[in-house]
Amino acid sequence: MYYQGAVESTANSESGSRVFLYEVVGLRQSEETDKTNYQIRQSGSVFIRVPYNRMNQEMRRISRLGGKIVSIQSMATLEQLNGNLASNGANGASDQGNVEAISVASNATDKESRKKDKKGNTMTEAKSKKHADIPVNIYRPKDPFVGKCLSNEELVGEGGIGTVRHLKFDLSGGDLRYLEGQSIGIIPPGVDKNGKPEKLRLYSIASTQHGDDLNDQTVSLCVRQLEYKHPETGETVYGVCSTYLTGLEPGADVQITGPVGKEMLLPDDPEANIIMMGTGTGIAPFRAYLWRMFKDEERKINTDYQFKGFAWLIFGIPTTPNILYKEELEEIQSKYPDNFRLTYAISREQKNKEGGRMYIQHRCEEYAEELWKMVKDEKTYTYICGLKGMEDGIDAALSAAAAKDGVEWSDYQKQLKKAHRWNVETY
Repeated sequence: MYYQGAVESTANSESGSRVFLYEVVGLRQSEETDKTNYQIRQSGSVFIRVPYNRMNQEMRRISRLGGKIVSIQSMATLEQLNGNLASNGANGASDQGNVEAISVASNATDKESRKKDKKGNTMTEAKSKKHADIPVNIYRPKDPFVGKCLSNEELVGEGGIGTVRHLKFDLSGGDLRYLEGQSIGIIPPGVDKNGKPEKLRLYSIASTQHGDDLNDQTVSLCVRQLEYKHPETGETVYGVCSTYLTGLEPGADVQITGPVGKEMLLPDDPEANIIMMGTGTGIAPFRAYLWRMFKDEERKINTDYQFKGFAWLIFGIPTTPNILYKEELEEIQSKYPDNFRLTYAISREQKNKEGGRMYIQHRCEEYAEELWKMVKDEKTYTYICGLKGMEDGIDAALSAAAAKDGVEWSDYQKQLKKAHRWNVETY
């Protein structure tokens, strides 16, 4: 899904956290990156900067890629000894560096745990805070990551409306990482009507943090080519960035920024209930959620997250051929009928109770009692993504259901938002 918005200004900078340098040997390329003739890895050692709070995750990722960690060094220590290591490179790291790095990390953790707030209480909230390690703005517009397009596949079936593409980009050689529910920026080539470089456009990520290949080396997007009639001339106008992306050839360079976004992150609780309501390419973050929840290979990787709750997707599309990721969705429904419910609102094929077109708001009205019952459960989290026009209808349906219990929906919804249980990203 694409939407416009300001890039978040807060960044997880290396200077603001404890960072270590891993020297790794034996990392392999994937079959798809090999096809691009793109030099992903050089022979010999590879040096990877890793924040302290991602050390264990990075170790697991390196192991999955067939790599071996030769040494771990504290960046702060190395920079004191060698000057600007980021510019000059690193050599000669020893096994002793492992011991020193771990010691430094442990001491830093002990010091941080002893910090006091103004009332004298020990400040340990950062450790238990939900999604404490949220990557934000690792790459910025002035210095984007240059990845490569690995694949560009049509998602709309024959007879459908428009074109929607699933694009997969190679992230090898960079530090870009992300969580389900975040977005990345794409900077299209060329200049705008004022002769200035094109600005970035934000797109919701359609893959899990491990990527479609489950190797932590890719990120995927779901992009519809924007097409509309000029209100004055009647001329057909095509979106700049969406046209660039939907026509992108495998092997082409792509300028990527981010990630950004904290609104649409999933709860850590594997027993949570997840309501998803989306239209068109608003399916992007929901695909990432569902892969994380139900894909067998993902579940093998995410040993600390085994979804046991209930997920319900209400998906609005104009025609059956426009059901994006249809086979994936229906496979999950078939395999996990007790944990996943799939409801379509196919506007040009289905009728609402008044005989008009069926939209998401009509499905919400139809299932208002069930939705309200779920929303009242403190383990339920609701996510809405896609066209802004659906929000009023959803509110109206739940307002009527809540009123039967003597609850004012607008007040209750504010409480849900404050508890991060009502999450919206619309355009």
